[in-house]
Amino acid sequence: MHDLPGAWRRTASGAGLVAPDGSSVPTIFAEMTALAAATGALNLGQGFPDEDGPEIVVEAARRAIADGVNQYAPGRGFPDLLAAIAAHQQRFYGLELDPARQVLVTVGATEALSSTLLALIDGPDDEVVVFEPYYDSYAACVALAGARLVPVPLRWPDFQPDLEVLASAVSDRTRVILVNDPHNPTGTVFSHAVLEEVVRLAHRHDAIIVTDEVYEHLVFDGPHVPIATLPGAAERTLSISSAGKTFSLTGWKTGWVTGPAPLVSAVLAVKQFLTYVGGSPFQPAIAAGLRLPDAFFASIAARMKAKADLLGTGLREAGFDVGTPGGSYFTVVDAAPLGAVDADAFCRDLPLRAGVVGIPLTAFASPAHRADYATLVRFAACKRVEVLEEAARRLAALSPA
Repeated sequence: MHDLPGAWRRTASGAGLVAPDGSSVPTIFAEMTALAAATGALNLGQGFPDEDGPEIVVEAARRAIADGVNQYAPGRGFPDLLAAIAAHQQRFYGLELDPARQVLVTVGATEALSSTLLALIDGPDDEVVVFEPYYDSYAACVALAGARLVPVPLRWPDFQPDLEVLASAVSDRTRVILVNDPHNPTGTVFSHAVLEEVVRLAHRHDAIIVTDEVYEHLVFDGPHVPIATLPGAAERTLSISSAGKTFSLTGWKTGWVTGPAPLVSAVLAVKQFLTYVGGSPFQPAIAAGLRLPDAFFASIAARMKAKADLLGTGLREAGFDVGTPGGSYFTVVDAAPLGAVDADAFCRDLPLRAGVVGIPLTAFASPAHRADYATLVRFAACKRVEVLEEAARRLAALSPA
């Protein structure tokens, strides 16, 4: 079966999931989550919360099921959710959208990204510029679409790109500049200068900007600035987000794409033949969530920052060099002070040494650049406080002191 032809091979290869014998292998998230289960380790690897979101949102889903919202939703999404997404963009960012033409509901941000890339990429001459390290689905989707991935490196510890390197990566072959802000896996929030340069380069080379903003409400110092709000950006930007990270309901897989009507329609042309629509009862519930008061959105950022600070303190006491995230679920550390030379091997050994799971940053990099992240590890702070406290206690056993 290793010789089975098809697009699966380039997709798996793009994500670095092909073994030397040609077979496909599990993602690092699946591997490390299984390792956590097998060893009883605390899973600070995969980025999912261990507690539910607001009861008002959960109850709205229960009510929708009881009220019979159990059949297909319209292809673009229920009008009420489309309106709630458009209102959210206006309320927080001043972006004016026509909910009937400029908003599309998707099965999470992952489907939004895959549909967008499949819709916009036209052939093997197209290139997609990404910031590396990158969420693994980016490379997989670019490979599935048959285009070329062009990574722009982010360097420890601040993970801001060199603007000259960014400019050299974008060319007339660039079809899409893909921006993840706040950034997974590094937790960085890109500077205004970086966002401005992305817009300038997109205009210069007639590229489309695609933004993954699923951590938009988890920025720690100041409000999130969507790239679509910058001068000249909205006309060529597709913004992607989802409910999973904002409301701690990752299993609901409810996301969206917003932007110029022709671009959104192009994404719909592909998306409707992937999943058609997602879970109907979740849509009115997420609409209710998006209408929660400002205090809710401020509180989730404050709580996540407190958790990141708690985790960071524990990691420093364990002997890691610890980066300071600007947002998201994630904190990146350098394990070299603890003797690590290979983050992958370090992370596979960590559950047995300390009862904690992390993810090597090399899993988020192309093979040619993994050496640049050889000793860096990502930990997720999106867990209950008592879990983070216990993780810090366990990790203290690593301290050379």
